[in-house]
Parts: sequence; structure tokens; C-alpha cells
Amino acid sequence: MGSRRRVNVDTLNVELGTRSYPILIDAGLIGRAEVFRQHLPARDVLVLSNTTVAPLYLPALAASLGGRRIVEVILPDGEAHKTLASAARVLDVLVANRFGRDCAVLALGGGVVGDLAGFAAACYQRGVAFAQVPTTLLAQVDSAVGGKTGVNHPGGKNLIGAFHQPVLVVSDTATLATLPERELRAGLAEVIKYGLICDAALFAWLEEHLDELLARDGAALAHVIRRSCEIKAAVVGRDEREQGERALLNLGHTFGHALESATGYEEWLHGEAVGAGLSMAAAMSRECGLLTGAEAGRIVRLLERAGLPTRIASVTPAAALEHMRIDKKVLGGRLRLVLLRGIGTAYLTADYPPAALERTLAAHCG
Repeated sequence: MGSRRRVNVDTLNVELGTRSYPILIDAGLIGRAEVFRQHLPARDVLVLSNTTVAPLYLPALAASLGGRRIVEVILPDGEAHKTLASAARVLDVLVANRFGRDCAVLALGGGVVGDLAGFAAACYQRGVAFAQVPTTLLAQVDSAVGGKTGVNHPGGKNLIGAFHQPVLVVSDTATLATLPERELRAGLAEVIKYGLICDAALFAWLEEHLDELLARDGAALAHVIRRSCEIKAAVVGRDEREQGERALLNLGHTFGHALESATGYEEWLHGEAVGAGLSMAAAMSRECGLLTGAEAGRIVRLLERAGLPTRIASVTPAAALEHMRIDKKVLGGRLRLVLLRGIGTAYLTADYPPAALERTLAAHCG
């Protein structure tokens, strides 16, 4: 992972050899045609967005993509629409418009739109170019970077998908001005996660500057977006397909994904479920004697200050465990979890007392 300046924009690179790509971070990027001229050569572009984001930003984006053939697909908003049926709709439009292998699929929206667009791009003609224009904090700090694409299944989150890296990520920080408060707080869960897995200094910075982030201070938001992307880009560059280190980025997610699927993807935003999952991972780490009570307390306090749930009353412990057992990190029938040895130090393990997991679920579910 390296960094350089292009078109006068803060730029990071995800270093993957011939598939390396830039992450551009700045306010007003959607309206800068030169960004797309420089980094997105495709003449035929399918823009996927949703009913919330499209009215706000699609006109400006279309103007910046001027001179190309643009076809729009607008989906209903929400995780419940991240399905094979939605992906099929995108593929049908690509076929109906006779898009060739030199086209691009561009995602304008949050994580649901990005995952769907990437999955459709991975499938169409065995892979076409894909660009991300994330408009939520969660997508800008996490889901838009790294090439994980997919859709949900009633049995589990993201069970159907592919690794397909974007050719460009355009994080226009000005879009966060229209982000609902609940979505902003949900995005902070992923930022907190980065501090917990490998950057204790970032976690301490969040403790000190959380109020600025909640007030949408531009400098504070730009700082956490860049630092989060630096961490993720470095990890993805070393372990693109999650054979080892990249699994650490799933801290709190095995718990969180189970909570989402158990509630039909309709009750909680992804970041909210991750917030509860981080609280559960901290509690589990303490149960295993890895994390001190003081450290676990710091984690819960920061999550609560961010307005994130730390337990989910609508899911029983048994239901949570049932959904955890089909998580993608199950290997050889054993459920692996990302746990903490301290703030800033995470590891993946299947070696933990089953009773510790039972106590954790009992304390945080139902």
C-alpha cells in the first residue's frame, strides 16, 4: 500500500499488482469530471443506486460521466434488498442493453449497493470493471474497499458472493452531510473495529474526538476515513482472499452477522449489529481471560457514546448460535472467532471454552 497525489486529491493505493487501484478522498469529488475521465475509461456505464441516494447525487454524477452511455438501475433502499433477485435485475439490464466486456458497473450508495454492484460485475461475462462511489461512512471506511462482493441468503449474510476488486473508489466526504444520524453512528462501528484490531492509538483518538465525529467535523471525518482505508488497504494488499490476516477485519462480525440474519436483515443496520458484535467479542475475550475488565469497559463505553447497541434483546442465544454456525469462518465444523488480547491486538482462534461463548450469548441476547 502506497500513497500519491493525483488530480489534486488525497489518494491512497490498494497495492495488488496489475489490479491495484486508487482510493480518492475529498469533498465534492462526485462533481469533478476529471476524476472519472482519468480513472474510469469505460464508455458504457451502468450506475446502480437506490431510491434514497439517487435523487441526491445521481444528477451530479451523470454530469461528471458526460459523453458516455449511462444506464441507471435504482433499487429500493435497505439490506433486505441485497438479494439474488436484485443482482439478477442488474444482470438483466446489462444484457438488455448489450453491454460488452469493456463496460463498467458503478455503485453509488452504501454497502448494500456496493456489494450488489460488485457481485453483478463479477458475474457478468465472467467479470467486468467495477467502480465504487460510497455515500455512507460505513462504506467509505470499510465495505467499498477490498473487493468483497455478494448478496445475502435467508440462511446467512453474504453467503453468495465473489472477490472482485474495484478499479476505483471515490469517497466524496461531502455526501456525509446528508447521511441520517443513525447511519453515521452505524459507520463508526467499523472505525472502532480498526482501532481494536491493530491501532490502539486510533482507538484512543476516537475516545478523545468522538464528539467531533458525531458533529460531522470535516477534518475529523477525513482523518478516520483515511486511517481506516490505510489499515484496510494494507491488510488486503497482504491477504486479498482472506487466507489469514484479513480475517481479523471480521472482529465482531460473526456475532453481528448472526444478529442480522436472525432478524431477517430488517431490524438492525449492519453497523449497529457490528457494534453489538464488538461488545460481544470484548466480553468473550474477557471471559477467556484475554482482556482486562478495564479494557472491556473502555470498549463498551465508546460503543455506547457512539450510540451503538451493545446487546440485542430480540434474538435468543440459541438463535444467535444457530446462525453463527454457518458463518464463513467455520472450518472443519469448528466456529472460529476473532478475539482480543488487548485494545489494538486481535487474533483468530477456534480454541476457546464453549461455556465462555454460552455465557457471552446469554448476557447479550434475549
